[in-house]
Amino acid sequence: MNYDPLYQPYPSYRVPVYAKQGMVATSQPLAAQAGLDVLKKGGNAIDAAIATAAALTVLEPTSNGIGGDAFALVWTEGKLHGLNASGPAPQSISIEALKAAGHTEMPKLGVIPVTVPGAPAGWAELSRRFGRLTLAEALEPAVRYAEEGYPLAPGLARHWARAAEVYARQGDAEAGRAWFETFAPGGRVPAVGEMWRSPDHAATLRRIGESGARDFYEGELAERIHSFMAEHGGYLTKGDLAAFQPEWVDPISVSYRGYDVWEIPPNGQGLIALAALNLLKGFDFDEKESVLAYHRQLEAMKLAFADGERYITEECKMGVTVQELLSEAYADERRKLIGDMALPPEAGDPRASGTVYLATADGEGNMVSFIQSNYMGFGSGLVVPGTGIALQNRGHNFSLDPDHANALEPGKRTFHTIIPGFLTRDGEAVGPFGVMGGFMQPQGHVQVVMNTVDFHLNPQAALDSPRWQWTQGKTILVEPGFPQHIAQALARKGHDIQAALDPSMFGRGQIIWRSPDNGVLCGGTESRADGSIAAW
Repeated sequence: MNYDPLYQPYPSYRVPVYAKQGMVATSQPLAAQAGLDVLKKGGNAIDAAIATAAALTVLEPTSNGIGGDAFALVWTEGKLHGLNASGPAPQSISIEALKAAGHTEMPKLGVIPVTVPGAPAGWAELSRRFGRLTLAEALEPAVRYAEEGYPLAPGLARHWARAAEVYARQGDAEAGRAWFETFAPGGRVPAVGEMWRSPDHAATLRRIGESGARDFYEGELAERIHSFMAEHGGYLTKGDLAAFQPEWVDPISVSYRGYDVWEIPPNGQGLIALAALNLLKGFDFDEKESVLAYHRQLEAMKLAFADGERYITEECKMGVTVQELLSEAYADERRKLIGDMALPPEAGDPRASGTVYLATADGEGNMVSFIQSNYMGFGSGLVVPGTGIALQNRGHNFSLDPDHANALEPGKRTFHTIIPGFLTRDGEAVGPFGVMGGFMQPQGHVQVVMNTVDFHLNPQAALDSPRWQWTQGKTILVEPGFPQHIAQALARKGHDIQAALDPSMFGRGQIIWRSPDNGVLCGGTESRADGSIAAW
C-alpha cells in the first residue's frame, strides 16, 4: 500500500492499528475481543471470524442474528475462496399465493418475508473446511456472553430502542410477542450501560456448536422453527431447513489500477461495486476533493445500480452473464453516458455489446472478509419462542412482478444486499474490507477502494473520509463532514444534494491490509459506530 500511515486528512479520534500475529476488526469491541481470544487459543483467522460472527448475534442483535444469512471471502494458502450462505425462499411460497392473500408487494415484517437462515450452516461449513478448532470451541465466547450478559454501548442502545418502536407500531403483535419477551424484557428495552442476557440464545448456540449446526436444520431447533411458522401462517418448513446447504463459489473481480477487487457473485450486489469501478478506471483522478471526481463517482454508481437492479438475482436466472456486465466493451459504452451534468440512471443491455461486517487475519497469512445480517435491523420482528432465534426478513427484496429478474419463486435466493470485499495485488493478498448498510454497501466499497488506491489514504483515513450515498433518481445524500463548496458545485451540475445527519445511513466499515514486505497488519475501524480492533 502506497500511503502515509500518519496522514489523517479528516477529523477522527482513531488512528490505524498495527500488529503482527493477528487482528480482528468489527463494529463491537467485545466481539472483536472474542475473535482475538480464539486466535490466542490456537485458532486461525477462520476460527476467529466464526467466533466474532457468532458473538455479534449476541452483542449486536440490532444488526444480525442466528436466523440471518452470511457471505465470506477466505484467503488461505495463496487462494481466495467464496462462501454463499444465503438461504432461499420456502418451497410453498409463490406470487400467486401472496396475491390471493391480498398482497401487492412483499411485506417488510412478519412471517411472509422469512427465508431459510443461512448463517449457522455458513459457520459450520467454514469450520469444517478451514477451521483449526471445533465449531463448539469457536462459539464458546458467544455462549458465554449470552449466558452472563453484557452492558449496552450507546450506538447499540439507540438502534435497539428504535427497532422496538417500529415493531410496536408495525409488527405482528401475536407472532412478535417472543421478540419483546427476548429483547424488551419486563416491557422495556435495555438502556446504555445496562446488562442484557439471553439464556435461550446461549442454549441455541450451544446446540449449533455441538451438532455442527445440524440441530438447527434437522433437529429440535428445526422443529421449533417449523412449529412457530405453521402456528402463525408462515411458509418456512422443516423441509426447507433440511434441504439447505451453503455454496462454495468462485469470487468475481475487476482489475483496478494494478489491484484486483474481489466480490461474491450474484445473488449478492457486489457486482454493482465492480461495475462502478470498471467505469471509473477509465478516468484519471489526480485530486480527491474535486467536483469532477465526485461527479464521475456519482454518475458511475448510478449506472451500475441501474444495471444491478434490473439484472441481479440468482446467477443462473439473471438472463445476462457476470462476464457481460463486467466486460471492457460494455464499460466503454456505459462510460460514454457520463457527461458534465447529472442524469437519471437507466439500465443498459450488455448483450447488445440494518448488517455486521468483520475482518480477521492471523500471523500465518490467513484472512477473512465476513458479513452477516438479518436485514433491516433485527429482521422480521419475530423470535422463535424459547430459542433466541431472531428470523430475517430477506424475502422483502423479492418482486411480485413475475416478469422481474428477481421475481419471487419457491426455493429461489433473492437479490442480496450484504457483500464482503477483498483486495489482492499481483496474486497476493492485500486484505479484507467491507462497509455495512443495505444499499449503501457497494457505494461504500467503491469509496473505500478509491480512497485507498487513487488517493493513498491509510485504512483509518479511508474509512473516516466523508461519504455520499445515491438513493434514487438524482438524489444524493451527504453527511455533515462533506465539503460544502463541492456539494454546492455538484448541485449546479444537476445533482439533488441533501444533507443527512444520521451517520448510520452511510454504513459502517472495517479494513485490514497486510504489508507484502514484512507481513505487518494495518487495520482501520468505523468511527461512525461502536467499532473496535483487537490486535495481537
